[in-house]
Amino acid sequence: MQIFDSHAHYLADAFDEDREELLTRLFESDVCGIIEAATSADSAKQAIALAHRFPSLYAAIGIHPEEAANVTEDDLAVIATLCQDEKAVAIGEIGLDYHYEEYCPREVQKHWFHRQLALANEQNLPVVIHDREAHEDTLSALRQFKPRGVVHCFSGSVETAREIINLGMYIGIGGVVTFKNARKLVEVAAMVPEDRLLLETDAPYLAPVPHRGHRCDSSMIAFTAAAIADIRGTTPDHILRIATENTRRLFHI
Repeated sequence: MQIFDSHAHYLADAFDEDREELLTRLFESDVCGIIEAATSADSAKQAIALAHRFPSLYAAIGIHPEEAANVTEDDLAVIATLCQDEKAVAIGEIGLDYHYEEYCPREVQKHWFHRQLALANEQNLPVVIHDREAHEDTLSALRQFKPRGVVHCFSGSVETAREIINLGMYIGIGGVVTFKNARKLVEVAAMVPEDRLLLETDAPYLAPVPHRGHRCDSSMIAFTAAAIADIRGTTPDHILRIATENTRRLFHI
């Protein structure tokens, strides 16, 4: 197996006690690559630093919508500067989140989302998109800016997935596809073209069955790949292989 985790958060507090040891162990086993997704200007700096400690770890640098209320021009300048680092492979995690609107008004979220989409195009970098209960506004922005990239932890319908794919983007699927109530995502997993599928964990969150509720790490992609293989009538190794190829192609790794 060759597991490439296209989206994880190893800077999360859940990994404070064993971060270095865990990453070392993962890279010594079946994990061939991980993209660490930042959520703020500060965590973008930390993601770059962490990536420089592990040859197969890379960084997506950006400001998450839950952080958008406190963003400044200086923060965006930090992201722009970090784009020059060889370990920076994407602008992310950026997007819209209308589930917890108390974090930040929609218009403020959209402003910084659009600014970061523009930055990604200027820097010729793909984007890692967070879209939670904001499908139409997310699609509107993607239609406008036409970035390369992936909608991570995809939660929309088959119809939405189809439009994202038609825009030239990828679909990121994680452990949620193994959950009993994941009917829509199962349908999406069945229809995504082979060359547009990425696998991810969102570690330490969203561990797949049979580890649901526990701390997630990149090795657990094996269970997600097995579930998708069953849905598509193929083998887990095939799903892992095409997802790794797609991740390397999208992020130029």
